Amino acid sequence: VQLVESGGGLVQPGGSLRLSCAASGFTFKWYYMNWYRQAPGKERELVATISNTGSSTSYPNSVKGRFTISRDNAKNTVYLQMNSLKPEDTAVYYCNVVLSGRAYWGQGTQVTVSS
Repeated sequence: VQLVESGGGLVQPGGSLRLSCAASGFTFKWYYMNWYRQAPGKERELVATISNTGSSTSYPNSVKGRFTISRDNAKNTVYLQMNSLKPEDTAVYYCNVVLSGRAYWGQGTQVTVSS
């Protein structure tokens, strides 16, 4: 299983970024996918989940209405569109999948929101 995130960077408050996670080594279209983030000194936080077909998504209140998760099962890729970014969104963002009770993680991509 391999998960490779990309798309992070430095953005000003109010700006947007789109993260991508390319997945391989498993049947992508069968599994829910998640995005997490971890800020310095804080616990890892779930920020978005998408069902295997993409028909269902969920978000915590902290990002609801600003972040959108989507997927392309033909490309084995999951995305996280982040709008209206705030300094408190600064974190390393990770792609995640759970297969047979085991969690797999990408290497993460840094998102920094600062003026």
